[in-house]
Amino acid sequence: MIETNGAVPAAAASSVFLKELAKQFRAQDTYGTWDKKSDIELLEPYILDREKRQAIPIVGDPDPETLWRVELLYNAVGLAIERETGVMVTPMMKMHHEGFGRMILCAGRLIVVNRQLRDVHRFGFPNLEKLAQEGDKLVAAGVEMIRKYPEVANYG
Repeated sequence: MIETNGAVPAAAASSVFLKELAKQFRAQDTYGTWDKKSDIELLEPYILDREKRQAIPIVGDPDPETLWRVELLYNAVGLAIERETGVMVTPMMKMHHEGFGRMILCAGRLIVVNRQLRDVHRFGFPNLEKLAQEGDKLVAAGVEMIRKYPEVANYG
């Protein structure tokens, strides 16, 4: 269960992916600045409701913090896949400075997740439940690929 400070939808609170994403955030905190924050508070930057999204220009370059959050999200997907399958998963991101690119997660010679990214400067989810659903969907797809092609995923 994800650590919360209040009411959180059940689907989000039980998400293995969200717990992994919160761990990724905490691993980046070498000085303990976020020790007193709940997991939900740490994940707040991923939430872009309608008003926040409308405040961001349609065209723009992503800032380093946004790119960092994208990387953390896919790192968490990769680690959740690893925990489920026991196969090491490596993320690779190629991003143009204008906010479009590709993120892949590789296991051996197998591409287990392949995402085209656009408008990364507006990267986010309308709510925590949507974030959990998207992460869980990516994890499930990656696990399915590894189970479908284990000889390619374990190559190396």
